[in-house]
Amino acid sequence: MNLLKIDDIHTIAADDNNKEILKGLNLEINEGEIHVIMGPNGSGKSTLANTIFSSPRYIKTSGTITFDGEDITNLETDKIAKKGIFMSFQSPEEIKGVTLAQFLKSTKQSITGEKTSIYEFIKETEKNMNELNMKSEYTSREFNVGFSGGEKKKNEILQMLMLKPRLAILDETDSGLDVDAIKTVVKGINLYKNDKNSILIITHSTKILEGLKIDKVHVLVDGKIVKSGDYNLALEIDKNGYKNYIK
Repeated sequence: MNLLKIDDIHTIAADDNNKEILKGLNLEINEGEIHVIMGPNGSGKSTLANTIFSSPRYIKTSGTITFDGEDITNLETDKIAKKGIFMSFQSPEEIKGVTLAQFLKSTKQSITGEKTSIYEFIKETEKNMNELNMKSEYTSREFNVGFSGGEKKKNEILQMLMLKPRLAILDETDSGLDVDAIKTVVKGINLYKNDKNSILIITHSTKILEGLKIDKVHVLVDGKIVKSGDYNLALEIDKNGYKNYIK
């Protein structure tokens, strides 16, 4: 079943003199699939993620985005999250005065609309943190404050595991991570993955793709997907770069 469908979307950057970034992008992701977006710097990869999530920095000028059969093109970001879409960030924010446990609990309750059992919440949090090799005392620390780059990225995966979205968009979650941290992130992705949810991975590297069952790889250049293929396409990009796709 089709989960996400992007049809001829055009997006301009509100904070960059309304420069057009996405120029008629099309993409379909079915339930249970892992898709990968690769492309040179400035091609529109992060813009795509922010466009799906209705970031106010990016304005859709035409086209549609459908999620689970519903048009979400002009839906507000918080409502998109409640529909079951999650996005990790390249540079996760720090939130002073709010502990990791408080953030996870309030976010989970906001998304589900249900009161969370303290016992079940603690049990689930500890289990997931253990899987990600995160220290349990992190739950009492301010959200991302004083966390290393790797710890912040693990925190993003922890949120994904706790919130259980239908679609997870991982925007360069692997950037700046060492080999061991990347393996932990991959482990988290595999723990999350099932035949009803989907993942869109935005990356420059094939390291995070190792150990994952990749269904489709897309090359994004100048605001459009110019080539799609299987995992072998990612290996070709890793070897040869984007010279064959840049006009």
